[in-house]
Amino acid sequence: MSYIPHTDVERQQMLAAIGVPTIEDLFEAVPAAYRFPKLDLPSALSEMEILADLQSLAEANDSAHDFSLFRGAGAYHHYVPSAVNHTILRGEFLTAYTPYQPEVSQGTLQAIFEYQTMIAQLTGMDGANASHYDGATSLAESVTVALEASRHKRTKVILSPYINPQYRAVTRTYHQGNNVQFVGDEGAADLNDLLGMLDDNTAMFAVSYPNFLGQIEDFKGLAAKVHAAGALLVFVANPMALALFKSPGELGADIVVGEGQPLGIPLSYGGPYVGFFATKMAQMRRIAGRIVGETVDKNGKKAYVMTLRPREQDIRREKATSNICTNQGLMALAATVYMSLMGKHGLKKVAELNYHKAHYAADRIAQIPGYEVDRSKPFFNEFVIKCPRPVREINETLRSEGIIGGYELGRDYLYLYDRMLLCVTEMNTKAEIDVLVDILGEVK
Repeated sequence: MSYIPHTDVERQQMLAAIGVPTIEDLFEAVPAAYRFPKLDLPSALSEMEILADLQSLAEANDSAHDFSLFRGAGAYHHYVPSAVNHTILRGEFLTAYTPYQPEVSQGTLQAIFEYQTMIAQLTGMDGANASHYDGATSLAESVTVALEASRHKRTKVILSPYINPQYRAVTRTYHQGNNVQFVGDEGAADLNDLLGMLDDNTAMFAVSYPNFLGQIEDFKGLAAKVHAAGALLVFVANPMALALFKSPGELGADIVVGEGQPLGIPLSYGGPYVGFFATKMAQMRRIAGRIVGETVDKNGKKAYVMTLRPREQDIRREKATSNICTNQGLMALAATVYMSLMGKHGLKKVAELNYHKAHYAADRIAQIPGYEVDRSKPFFNEFVIKCPRPVREINETLRSEGIIGGYELGRDYLYLYDRMLLCVTEMNTKAEIDVLVDILGEVK
């Protein structure tokens, strides 16, 4: 925001215009004891001095570019072409908000339309919104859709324990007090165990693809069983993996949600990110957020319009079933530019690099005495290794050598206390992987 100085004369003119003599009079509603607390602030600095201070603070932060990074667990280090930032920093786009007079913002609407189209194609769904705050919010909103689809006659939601733990925590918090019964995710239930929980009170059945352990589970026949019970099937997906494997739509999903961060958005200390939400036509009017459509104007020229805002509180007010209003428009634009630059062949190439580099690393680590690689299921670019020493100790050693090691799974799964979740992307060179392997070989 621009710095706009006001002189004392200008301040007095503004106060006179609203009929109060002093600025203090504007705060009469605040109890006097709390009105103007005395803050122990240092003396003011010049712009040059404060920039120097901020620069020194910034330099104290670690950057992904300063380390060899082998951690994923929901946030992934992918290459972001320079054209992505160049585009989203243009003044026409530099906002996170959807315009309230949308038709005058044809460029923004077209960008949203393109984003929706590509997400729908990637997930194999009929349509997508644009967008949610993050992947966790998207999963939470899918529960709302499932409850609405059952007209609130069903209250059970089955969550796989191998959905991102943070997503599950946010979803539970989002729906606390809503009479929703969450089951399945507080243990080590496999797919068959979860299917055994299906009954006529189940509104939604959610799985992860790949799951939090990086694994690709066998979902053959899953959709038929879930639908036979009258529930909706929700996939929490890694969009990068969808460039290589079957789409959730092909596997029978009703809703696909997830984190769009792998699509051209940097790690950025965990945000801002963008949650994607795609669905079959049957649930289209129940989703939160905005949907942009393509049409023609009265002169026959192509035009973009806000087609649906089905559940916004500014439209339906007290009848709204969601308070999601602000979309992560700037991040959705970043994902749009990224997918446009890469194209379907480029996305597939990046996904293949992730897959093959991860498997090269797994093959090398499996040869180290004391380490075991979990190969019980196929995996994409993350995999689990059993470690001979506490994961925290191994990560401390790796960090001292300039490597950010894998995620400590014992933080979320007590029975995996000696397991590390390692991630490899196209950003990891063969030389980096070999160094990682050498250091692991010394930590026994």
